[in-house]
This record gives sequence, structure tokens and C-alpha cells, in this order.
Amino acid sequence: MVLIPALIAASIAAQPAPPTEPPPAPTTDAVDPLTARVDDSAAQHFAQLWRDTDGKPTADQIEERYLRDGGRGVEVFTPYRIRDAEHLAATVAKNPDLYRNAVERCLPWVADTNAELRASYLALRGLLPDRPLPQIAVVIGAGNSGGTADTGIQVIGLEVLCRLSPTRESFNGKMRQFFAHETVHTFQPRPSAEARKNPLLASALVEGVADYITDVVTARIPDAERDTWARAREAQVWRDFQHDAAIVQAGMGSDGNATPKAEAAYGRWFGNAGSPPKGWPSELGYWVGMRIAQSYVAQAKDPHTAIDTLIDAADPAAILSDSDYGNDFAR
Repeated sequence: MVLIPALIAASIAAQPAPPTEPPPAPTTDAVDPLTARVDDSAAQHFAQLWRDTDGKPTADQIEERYLRDGGRGVEVFTPYRIRDAEHLAATVAKNPDLYRNAVERCLPWVADTNAELRASYLALRGLLPDRPLPQIAVVIGAGNSGGTADTGIQVIGLEVLCRLSPTRESFNGKMRQFFAHETVHTFQPRPSAEARKNPLLASALVEGVADYITDVVTARIPDAERDTWARAREAQVWRDFQHDAAIVQAGMGSDGNATPKAEAAYGRWFGNAGSPPKGWPSELGYWVGMRIAQSYVAQAKDPHTAIDTLIDAADPAAILSDSDYGNDFAR
């Protein structure tokens, strides 16, 4: 069984917390978009360990030389991702080429993405001048996450982005996308009581708003192939989403647990990168949330206020209603 609040929290990669708890104050200094830089020190420590052990680090070595003093980036990336030294050591042993590629091919490219970071941050500062920009860390994870965020910091899993980027140009583009998307997650509060009433919709807004703002500040729709596929089937996608949202809602117990049927319905839209439902693109819930966000801003009298409302997403049902999204689709 899975806690419903944890399903939502996993979308923003935050550890579960009481849903009414406000986010803690940032623990890092404000970042200047003109001088922002990617901190790759943790990834460099892993790379040195990789070289010293001929690509075969033990769990004890990973704990001593990487996890123990890996900094806040590794700390944030450990729950749900790295998990522990034993898990990371086993993953490295099973996928040596993945880590060799990250260390030898992509890590040397990271420093050159500072320009991408600054461009993204200048755009975000212009769009959201009152929101503090987070620190950026690049780490080596367990091959299961490209990035996550916590208050005041976003963390990127280098080995995953490297796997998704066959060329230096594509790597720079992926990094710029993650710089924008994960930054939005650092702005989002913990799930509200209203969000817990419709976990699938709440998760769609958490991820879809981040993708919407990424599109605004980079002029690139995240996952263009998914966008093309879904736009050609938008009415059916929306009907399927509503159907599964009702299943998830019905499967919520009074103790906050989800039934297996609810978990399966949720999993059709999230948490399926690389293994989506047959015939579907991965993580289709991101796209649904992005389309709701686009419609919400288009309907708003003041788009700046609308974007602030979307980031906070205190009442997902009201946002959906005010967006008019889906009202024109044939029934």
C-alpha cells in the first residue's frame, strides 16, 4: 500500500510531510542569475572513486568517499533515488557502461552548461522576480531519476541525463530543460488538503506547471514527441485521465492509503519513465497538467497572477474549473 500524500510528494521529490505544513525557509544564499554556476563537486568525487576502483566501487567505498560527505545535493538525492550505498554499488555493478559514460563523456561537459543555467535563470527572474532562485548540484544517482528539488536547491542525476543525450548539443538542451523544470519545483509548497482530494490532478499540476513554465522560459516544449502524440488524441487522453482520476479518488482510504487498483491507475500517468502503458508515451500526466496550465493562463485576465496561482496550486479542482480545459471536447 502507498500513502496518497506520498504519491503527490513523489512528484516533487519531497519527503512526505504533513500536508498543511508550509515549506521551510531557504537554507542557501540567494543565487544571482548572472553568476550562477552548476556545482559538480559531488559528481567529481564519484568520478575519482570510479577511476580509483577501475569502475568497481564497493558499498563501503561509496559510503566513505561519496555519500558521507557528498553535500546537500547527495543528501537530497538519497531518499527514493540513491537509497543507500548498497543499492548504488549494486546498480553501478549492473550497469558499468552507464556510469563510464557519465564519468568519461558527460561530466566534462557540465561546466559548459553554466551558460545554459544563466540563460534559464535570467528568464525565470524576469517571469518570477520575487521567487528566490535555487542552488544547482549535479550528482551521480542510481539510474532512476534525472532530477529532483528541495527548498533552495535542485539536483540533477548526471548518469540519467547522459543516457538521454547522445550528443553534446542534446546534453546542453536537456540540462537547460531541467534547470527550468526543477527550479519550479523549489517554488511549490507541500500538497494542500484540497490537493489530497484528487491526487492524480494534483500531481498533474505539480509536474505540468513545471513543464509549462519550462516551455515559457526556454521556448521548447518538454518532450516534443509526447506532445505530438498526445495532441493528436487529446480528447481521448482527457477522458482516460478523468476516468483514472476517479479511480484514484475512490481508492483513497481514510488512513491515506491507496488500493492496488488506485495505484495502478495513478501509475498509468506517473512513475513510468521508460515503461509506459503499451502504445503510450512516458509520464503522460505531465502533458495533461501542462495543457491545463496553458488553458488556465489563456483564460486569465492577469497572466502573472495566474502563474503564481498555478505554482501554489492550493486548489487543483478550482484551477481546472477556471481553466475551462476539456469543455470543448466531444463527449
